[in-house]
Amino acid sequence: MKLGLLQCDHTMESVRGIAGDYDEMFARWFPAEWIVYDLQRGERPVDLRECDAYVTTGSKASVYEDEPWIQSFAELVREIRTADLPFLGVCFGHQMLGHALGGRVAKSPNGWGIGVHTFAITAPEPWMDPPAKSVNVLMSCQDQVQELPPGAAVLGGNAHCPIGVFRVGKMLGIQGHPEFTPAYAEALLHLRRERIGAEKVDAALATLGKPLDAQLIRGWVENFIA
Repeated sequence: MKLGLLQCDHTMESVRGIAGDYDEMFARWFPAEWIVYDLQRGERPVDLRECDAYVTTGSKASVYEDEPWIQSFAELVREIRTADLPFLGVCFGHQMLGHALGGRVAKSPNGWGIGVHTFAITAPEPWMDPPAKSVNVLMSCQDQVQELPPGAAVLGGNAHCPIGVFRVGKMLGIQGHPEFTPAYAEALLHLRRERIGAEKVDAALATLGKPLDAQLIRGWVENFIA
């Protein structure tokens, strides 16, 4: 399986020694043959058939920012949709999937989503095998998909993030970060302590010992792509 990673940012050098850059995180989480496209540097597939499916990373940017590379990314998502290729949007990519196809993304009224969150699977599909009623996944975001694009269906979420997982055709979005490690999430929380607020960061840090369902989600994604 050849996967195209649409890389939308890079980890900060101060924490890169913990888990590497985003491409390294995804390669560890989902072993496959990867081709990396650095979207911020203008890289993109010459032919979408170069890869069997496409996966996106997170980013500190927002999908509604007026930046050329973000606008180009939105167009690329629409091209992938037209080509009917499998796609997984993670965090920023999840938001771009909603934004590019006609939904609405904005800062969440619930504030930062951080730490380990439990998403209830409210509309299970056959590729979610083995089945589970919920999944635990690391979160690190302010923006959320507020309104779905046409033809999309919510598959899971929680009170803080109602549209935590959604699908439109062969394209899947998940707001969480199955590729993150708890150590990396912890480092980010400490770096953002003043920005987010000590009380909320401490509450998020207290969740990091919960078991994660990253490998279950990886299996689901593999089934989805297949």
